Amino acid sequence: MSGRVLVIAHSHKSQAGDLADFAAREFTGHGWEAVHEEQDDGGPFDLAIVLGGDGTLLRAAEAVRGRAIALLGVNVGRMGFFSVAEPEDLRRAVGRIVAGDYRVESRATVVANVTGPDGVSAQDWALNEVTVEKALPRHMLEVMVLVDGRPMSTFGCDGVVLATPTGSTGHAFSAGGPVVWPEVEAMLVVPVAAHALFARPLVVSSTTAVTIAVQAESRTPGVVSFDSRRGMALEAGGRLEVRNSAEPVRLVRFGDAPFVDRLVHKFSLPVTGWRSGAGEAAADEGAAGDGDAAEVDKGAAGNAQ
Repeated sequence: MSGRVLVIAHSHKSQAGDLADFAAREFTGHGWEAVHEEQDDGGPFDLAIVLGGDGTLLRAAEAVRGRAIALLGVNVGRMGFFSVAEPEDLRRAVGRIVAGDYRVESRATVVANVTGPDGVSAQDWALNEVTVEKALPRHMLEVMVLVDGRPMSTFGCDGVVLATPTGSTGHAFSAGGPVVWPEVEAMLVVPVAAHALFARPLVVSSTTAVTIAVQAESRTPGVVSFDSRRGMALEAGGRLEVRNSAEPVRLVRFGDAPFVDRLVHKFSLPVTGWRSGAGEAAADEGAAGDGDAAEVDKGAAGNAQ
């Protein structure tokens, strides 16, 4: 089996660059064409291998948007929630890819329209979340939340997070929102430091459109952020509308480990002592990352360096 792989690495981590070169050599040795991000010609690829943290994978998702390219994350960061392999797993991961021993998981994304008080609109998208936050620290952002065009609540706050299930473990989680399994078709609405009696996190359907309107009397404008990577201003009197996108992000997965095992592993959740070690065993099974066997190729990292 031969193919074409796009290699994307964290631009400021030497380890990521070394691993990118190693991965390219491994793929080339198997008869694949490996193209570094700098030489991306915009053509078709079988997949992209992403060496970095979650931020690097978000950047990679931007780079391949519209091309239906699956992303294989190798964790060279801290959390690496998107990743399915650690640096020491790299040679084995490449072997599984060239053997076709993997699956592709689709993750929902959202699209957003930002409309100013003058009626001028701009659009962007996100894999994790779209947030609107106050632009001035001394004042609250006065907003109205509308669901499918119907007013639901008005309150002052520091901001509102509108997250996908994938993003439920990010900013929405930090703001008090629930963890939502990736396959659930939903969107989260999580107010941040809201001054209101009814400002609890909401879970709405994937067909719902949620609008955050900045009240004309708000003493601070808003700032809209897309995955904490791109942003734009939202003036008083403007509005942000977020809905589900028809274009998912595709992630490479190995095996069929359940999401709960990844959750336990990535957050280091305490499960020891449950039913005489049953929970501990389950955590150990998930530790290799998304169903991988515990044994890894220890020579990969050394060769990459």
